Order: sequence, then structure tokens, then C-alpha cells
Amino acid sequence: MSASSGRFGIRVGEALVAGGPPGTAAEPEVAIGEMDGPFGTAFATLLGDQTKGHSKVLSLLNTDVMVRPPTLCVSKVTVENERYTNILMGTVQYATSMGVLDAVRSGDLPRDKVDDLGIIVSVWLNPSVATIEKLDHKILFDIHRKATALAIHKAMTYQPTIDWLLENQDKVIHKYFEKGLKGEI
Repeated sequence: MSASSGRFGIRVGEALVAGGPPGTAAEPEVAIGEMDGPFGTAFATLLGDQTKGHSKVLSLLNTDVMVRPPTLCVSKVTVENERYTNILMGTVQYATSMGVLDAVRSGDLPRDKVDDLGIIVSVWLNPSVATIEKLDHKILFDIHRKATALAIHKAMTYQPTIDWLLENQDKVIHKYFEKGLKGEI
């Protein structure tokens, strides 16, 4: 909760976890907030405002087992084929659910607030996974689970801090900017 207001407010975080085979990296972005205010309105609006190619689904452990806090998975990629959909709404949705529960178990999400909070997870799943013949679902699952828990941890602990950002502003270079400078993109 915010020290000044006594309310939780909205927390935002992101994480990048890579290191697996091509296509398995995860880069979730999360927003966490109380469901009885503006965040809850945004959550309900997203859930009800389905858009072709960008479905929003509740994060489930299985077809009828929703996690707490309620978590909405939103794809950053336009979903255009059945295999991609099945991977996104299967392995990645399940990994997201497990990452949320890991965050509760670790104490990053307060257990006594799980019925009051909601989470929106903007999910990155590389479109190339739909073309990988022998996709390792276990590696994909582990990476997305870890990335979800890490994004929540960063949101809840306000990472990176403004002090770190100001200290490292000129040391951190976006990798695609750097590739662009080298003529690689």
C-alpha cells in the first residue's frame, strides 16, 4: 500500500527472461491494482472488449481454475493461427498463472489482498514458436513462469528505482538501438 494514501494504487513492472532456445524468451509487462477503483474498471473493460487477434483471457491453471489475484492475459502479438493460439492459451497462460501464485507464495503479492487486487499481464510470445516443430514446452513454461514472477516482484518493489535509473542512464543502451547503429537492423 502507498504510505501516503493508505491505498495500494497501481503498480507497474516488466521483466525479460531469455536463455532458452530461439522463440522462448518472455517479456511480460504487468499492472497490478485494486479492483474497486479505476484499475478494476480498466480490468473489466479489457475483459469485455474483445478484439479479433488480441483476445484477453483470464489466467487459468486449467480450463476452469482461475488464479488469485484475478489475472488477465493480453497478447502483445496479433494472434493469427491455431498453433500459436494453443501455445499462448495453453503453455504460456499456465506459466503466467504459476508465476502469479509464485509471487503470492514469495510474499511479493500480499496473500491477504488477493481477493482485492487484479493483475493485467501483457504477454510477449514470439510468433516464431508456431513454426518450431519440436518446441520444448517445458523450457517455454519455465521461462514464462519465471518472467511473470519477476515482473510482479519488480512492480511490487518499484524496480528499477529512480536512483538506479539516474545513475545508469548513460550506461544502459537499448539493444535494438545498438544493433541499428551497427547496421544490423
